[in-house]
Amino acid sequence: MSFKDHFSGHAGSYAAARPRYPASLYAWLAQIVPTRGHAWDCATGSGQAAVALAAHFDRVTATDASAGQIDNASAHERVRYAVAPAEASGLGDGSIDLITVAQALHWFDHARFYTESHRVLREHGVLAAWSYGLSRVSPAIDRIVDALYEDLLGPWWPPERRHVENGYRDLPFPFTEIPAPEFSMQFSWTLPQFIAYLHTWSAMQRYLREHDPSAIDALETRLARAWGGADRVRSVNWPLTLRVGRKA
Repeated sequence: MSFKDHFSGHAGSYAAARPRYPASLYAWLAQIVPTRGHAWDCATGSGQAAVALAAHFDRVTATDASAGQIDNASAHERVRYAVAPAEASGLGDGSIDLITVAQALHWFDHARFYTESHRVLREHGVLAAWSYGLSRVSPAIDRIVDALYEDLLGPWWPPERRHVENGYRDLPFPFTEIPAPEFSMQFSWTLPQFIAYLHTWSAMQRYLREHDPSAIDALETRLARAWGGADRVRSVNWPLTLRVGRKA
């Protein structure tokens, strides 16, 4: 399966506007691995998970198939970035304690990626993949965002998006699964910050490349009324769904 690049065209805005995962998630992952020598953040995007992992691991290798994403990734002394597909990392056999995949497992060739994961993981090493769906703010705002997601942008989402919608539950996962605590992302954002995030959606970018933006503008006008002022700060929440497993 060839690499499907949905994000290089807006890698800069992706790095700036996407929400950050909670520190408690990385702390928990660091507790369940056999050692903390080397982590691999696969499909690292802008590197947010890789940099967070560096607080817990001696070194982190962060790969992405998109050179544009790697060019916009955050530098850190213990993180080495490389352009590589998920299915061919270039890492050594049995060299990795933890593999993380943040909001990207649905894009992979799963059979090849799992073969690669078993090759590079140490004995009893861990693979952790997580995803998040639609944000929740308030009933009035959520209805507008749902309409944007389903009604306007629905045809523009790639088919792999369905795996995010069902929390990766229909994906194969050939590891000994580990029950995970509940984690969520929570941020206090103004309306411009929230709209910037919506514009990082791959379906939004695809739609805007081929359509007049008037329909998007109309929905954003409705969103502004429901938000209650551009400078008003609201709590934006995304529950995380995790699949975590240990190499047998």
